[in-house]
Amino acid sequence: MSTIRIALAQINPTVGDFAGNTAKIISSIERAREDGADLVAVPELSLPGYPPEDLLLKPQFITANLKALDRVIAASSGIISIVGFVDRTTDIHNAAAVICDGQLKGVYHKNFLPNYSVFDEYRYFDAGQATPIFSYGDVLLGVNICEDIWYPGGPTQAQALAGAQVIINISASPYHAGKGRDRERMLATRAEDNAVALAYVNLVGGQDELVFDGQSLVINENGRIIARGKLFEEDLIIADINAERVFKERLHDPRRRQERIEIATAGVKVEEIELRKEQFENVKRNVESRQARPLALPGSAHEIYQALVIGARDYVHKNGFESVVIGLSGGVDSALTACIAVDALGADHVTCVFMPTRYSSNESARDARQLAENLGVAYQIIPIEETFKQYLEMLKPAFEDTPMGIAEENIQARIRGNILMALSNKFGALVFSTGNKSETSVGYSTLYGDMAGGFAVIKDVPKTLVYELSEYVNRRGGFSTRGAVIPEYIIKRAPSAELRDNQTDQDSLPPYDVLDEILELYVEQDLSAEAILLEKAGAEGFDEKTVRWVVRQVDINEYKRRQAAPGIKITPRAFGRDRRMPITNKFHG
Repeated sequence: MSTIRIALAQINPTVGDFAGNTAKIISSIERAREDGADLVAVPELSLPGYPPEDLLLKPQFITANLKALDRVIAASSGIISIVGFVDRTTDIHNAAAVICDGQLKGVYHKNFLPNYSVFDEYRYFDAGQATPIFSYGDVLLGVNICEDIWYPGGPTQAQALAGAQVIINISASPYHAGKGRDRERMLATRAEDNAVALAYVNLVGGQDELVFDGQSLVINENGRIIARGKLFEEDLIIADINAERVFKERLHDPRRRQERIEIATAGVKVEEIELRKEQFENVKRNVESRQARPLALPGSAHEIYQALVIGARDYVHKNGFESVVIGLSGGVDSALTACIAVDALGADHVTCVFMPTRYSSNESARDARQLAENLGVAYQIIPIEETFKQYLEMLKPAFEDTPMGIAEENIQARIRGNILMALSNKFGALVFSTGNKSETSVGYSTLYGDMAGGFAVIKDVPKTLVYELSEYVNRRGGFSTRGAVIPEYIIKRAPSAELRDNQTDQDSLPPYDVLDEILELYVEQDLSAEAILLEKAGAEGFDEKTVRWVVRQVDINEYKRRQAAPGIKITPRAFGRDRRMPITNKFHG
């Protein structure tokens, strides 16, 4: 029984860029063929880009995708290509084209359509019913798509029991911190339970709020990783799979015979489609250097930081921008955002602006300048004190006999937002806003002020993680300074918006370690206030008043979050397309 060489093309497509995506896929096919691969697979919906959302409701979009598929088919001589696209029958389907030697031999329709978290596939697609397998010489191949493999009794089991020695799963699995570890454990279990070799190819890159981490995998029939793709980078993973080893493994497990009877009794039919009677006579190059890399430490600061960098880079470049502008406050949020921007785009494409008033401290001015120098970015100081005075004078009749308060504080934030947007309009730079998840959750931000911007890089990063990532940046270095990139005082000082004298965040908020713990339980785990109080009872438990205040602030600030810029999802449950709550809502349970 034969060995088959598989190539997994971990690519970064762009939604709607049929010319660019087709070129990436054809280039991957050519590289795989040069390396002697029998088969090359690209990720789920990589031809139209993922996720296409309501573009799928445009017939011309479906047609353009099918025309692009024709170009890929023509480029697939001398190799098997498995390509994610949108198929059209009497409906549309999330599909995998199985192409062999320049001919479309079969199409697999995704059976299990996810409709939770960030997924809306029932909105667009009709689920497939068939689970075909494909013969290539004496090797049988199963093909399925992303969600299909997360189900123990799904298409993978049916295809393996029908004789498939190798399963190819094409996927677009969005990132959140630590997901790679969980996904890898699931895939290894699926391979071992079904005594099947598994090749899993994942998307890489950023698409709006979503980031895809790559880390494609080839796993043998015992659940052992034999090849792994790069983290957050395009890659071509090559591995040889010995189908005879799979067959020998199965001979030692008689339970499979009973399982085949049960599948047949259940009426599951698996069609076999012939790709080629003989294997291609491709010259097999040595691929030892491409074998399994170590898994990135799941959920580590390095992993999360890289997700933010690629998400920021792709959002800027894929939307036609070259540069960004950031308001520096002298605080840790804007400092971290600036570091991410420089790593994503280069210092020459980042401008930082410090906009002081009477409340801005000397330390903030010093640290903002030092950070800009450390990063090597363009730096401007635009004082707004006179503008602030003019606002106060203009509003004096309307504000008569009222004390200074939040309204006057927010005027400063809105002046700054106005200036940043003016610079954006003038020079064509995208504004990166700098709010974190903790502040966004409880509405500790100013509409049309510090929330102004085109992209909120750290929108899904809790404040405690902001500090952890900032420490990581300083440990790692890599910018133009030999010492700490982010001045130590920025990290150590009490956080402050500096909109009034002697202000700190903790005048208005619980300590961030407490706030973030409550937010994780309420926002990400959906626990009620009562359940949160039970979660941590006793002397070290949460203060009830604090818990109920946090819960209420999250509930009543949905209207603000709806008006915020999109930002990169790095937690299991992010605001936006992931957590969807009504604005008008009387239920506060």
